[in-house]
Amino acid sequence: MAEDARNIGFYGFGAAAHILAQLAVWQGRNVYALTRPGDIEAQEFARDLGAVWAGGSDEQPPAELDAAIIFAPVGSLVPKALRAVRKGGRVVCGGIHMSDIPTFPYSDLWGERHILSVANLTRKDGEEFFAIVQTAGIQTQTQRYSLRDANIALADLSAGRLQGAAVLVP
Repeated sequence: MAEDARNIGFYGFGAAAHILAQLAVWQGRNVYALTRPGDIEAQEFARDLGAVWAGGSDEQPPAELDAAIIFAPVGSLVPKALRAVRKGGRVVCGGIHMSDIPTFPYSDLWGERHILSVANLTRKDGEEFFAIVQTAGIQTQTQRYSLRDANIALADLSAGRLQGAAVLVP
């Protein structure tokens, strides 16, 4: 949905973003990672994976974005992302759920900016993605939790205490 965006912003840098950032870098795109304000570890993680810039979501990236993908379920990021994308740019809401999007001035949307949401991916999307994963050499970072520690995993995720993806094992 980000089409051929050269400069792409990732709002939230967790399980999905750490994989897609590697893919975007492999494709020759410039990744700008926007994390929770002050989350230095996540910003360093993003730079380690090839992001050209990483900062807090309360900052403007140093370059105008062609597209932004919002992974965090935080509706207030939508107006921020709209202000960061160029005219004609796209803001893709990539989560399954999101808090309400606050009101914002029409000028943030003006200029043929687009807001899109991802509803479903197809089996074909998955097959195409996994074929690219091997070629691109994508590496995932996971933190294992026993199934009985699922609530700890959720708390760590919510508090920003893990990089990459949480995996529950029996």
